[in-house]
Amino acid sequence: MNAGKLFGRSIAFPPRVGPDGRWAWSEGADNVRESIRIILLTDENERLMLSGFGGGLRRFLFEPNTVSVRRSIQSRIQGALRLWEARVAVEAVDVVEDPANPQAVIATIHYHLVATRDRGQVSLSVSLGA
Repeated sequence: MNAGKLFGRSIAFPPRVGPDGRWAWSEGADNVRESIRIILLTDENERLMLSGFGGGLRRFLFEPNTVSVRRSIQSRIQGALRLWEARVAVEAVDVVEDPANPQAVIATIHYHLVATRDRGQVSLSVSLGA
């Protein structure tokens, strides 16, 4: 199975130079994981030609770290991935307080790849600040 053909190939995220001096590329399951991070860390209206793209998680920057805010983040993540990442089926999104920072939460996305049923997960920190 050619993972690049099955799941796509693009410049790695974050962009970096590979050992050969050229742009590093990602493909397969790595490309999907990077895509999830790109979607969730992009704000709506940040991309000029695709203004609705993104998870818009920065909108929670000055929100309190409460159960209702964590549920809103969870819902926002599920909606963004349903809309923008067809290669995965989200199984669960856990949003919990960051034990190291009371002004942040950790979101963990559990998913499986639609084409192969392989499972994966991505975790990221979301700053709240209030």
